[in-house]
Amino acid sequence: MSQIRGMIKTIQLILSSLMFAAAPVIAAEGKHLFILSGQSNMAGLKPQESFTPTVEKEFGKDKVIIVHNAQGGQPIRRWYKEWKPGGGKVAENNGDLYAQLIAKVKVATKGQKIETVTFLWMQGERDAKEGHGSVYEESLKGLIKQFATDLEHKDVNVVIGRLSDYGTKKNGGKDWEKIRKVQEKVATDAAKGAWVDTDDLNDGKARGGKEIQDDLHYSAEGYVTFGKRLADAAIKLIKS
Repeated sequence: MSQIRGMIKTIQLILSSLMFAAAPVIAAEGKHLFILSGQSNMAGLKPQESFTPTVEKEFGKDKVIIVHNAQGGQPIRRWYKEWKPGGGKVAENNGDLYAQLIAKVKVATKGQKIETVTFLWMQGERDAKEGHGSVYEESLKGLIKQFATDLEHKDVNVVIGRLSDYGTKKNGGKDWEKIRKVQEKVATDAAKGAWVDTDDLNDGKARGGKEIQDDLHYSAEGYVTFGKRLADAAIKLIKS
């Protein structure tokens, strides 16, 4: 009988040790960082409408960090430091908006353990209009690598909002369709990437109440849908 009691006590000690060993692993889990940037349609997005509630519901409010920094009408060279035109040299003063963004990211993540990084990008209209489609793939891939290096995080998830069909119906510039295809390709080529459709987001009522159709910018409802699509794509990449 005493032998059985001894075995039970030994098993209890083993189980207690396993529970104690597992505790630091749970505590060590980090947070999910989401970086949202780009030009006007990303600037027009209000994360609190749909993006933030969606990722917080999935991971928990205390497990996510969201940095949203975008500016309308800007080319990718204001983010990618090594940008150069086709056949040209690296342009001067590249990356000034990236410097602002990365500074904001570092403040938001100071002292935090980061488990995953997801970069969400909605930009390209300006580059299409300026005819820089031939260098857009190199620039976008370079920007993603730039983030991975500066954040010291090898596996960055990438979610790209593909340009809407605005430029295929109106004066979007000769490179509009080229950049749409590049955005799909970069997302597909990424180790963990996805792109979201925006073709159906630019009809309806704008936030100011004006009726829009095939507009450069999205409707009020369109921005809500856009945020949800970005969040869903990001969650899928993280969970995969």
